[in-house]
Amino acid sequence: MRPIATFSIVAYDPGRNEWGAAVQSKFLACGAVVIWARAGAGAVATQSYANLTYGPDGLDSMEKGHSAAETIATLTSADSNRALRQVGMVDRSGQAASFTGDGCYDWAGHIVGEGYACQGNILVGGTVEAMAAAYEEARRGQGELADWLVAALAAGQAAGGDKRGRQAAGVVVVRENGGYGGNNDRYLDLRVDDDPEPITKL
Repeated sequence: MRPIATFSIVAYDPGRNEWGAAVQSKFLACGAVVIWARAGAGAVATQSYANLTYGPDGLDSMEKGHSAAETIATLTSADSNRALRQVGMVDRSGQAASFTGDGCYDWAGHIVGEGYACQGNILVGGTVEAMAAAYEEARRGQGELADWLVAALAAGQAAGGDKRGRQAAGVVVVRENGGYGGNNDRYLDLRVDDDPEPITKL
């Protein structure tokens, strides 16, 4: 199994009551694997030998009222390969948390801020710091959550990003009745699966 080395962000916008996540990686169609979101539950980014059960199981847990930190603790404690995992979550009330296993490849780490978490592995140093700073600046300005998430990705790439290069990116934003026809939560779900400039294309 190949590691999914990537950088990602999960976030909550209380103004629009939206949850979202965004990702970039040197990994084909990373948006289909890494980012998960559900209105009224939260958002998840699971990466670095990604455990895909962290997506649906994490959303189920947070929908039941468990915090992002509690949910991550529960999922990782039951995972014998947790040292290889990396995951960020933001819960239904906007509390964020992140986990970086001590077996993730350098550089690996995360930053948790108010209503968001940035995480990444196999990165040029300074990537997640640039993402966090860009997100905080973007959300004080114009646009909406999707814009702010992509601004964070762009800043991460500009700071160095994935040491292996670029290939794919994705962004998802959900809110209650936000989708086409108003009977689903999928407000926005965009992916660039294979492109030399995936964030620009996104």
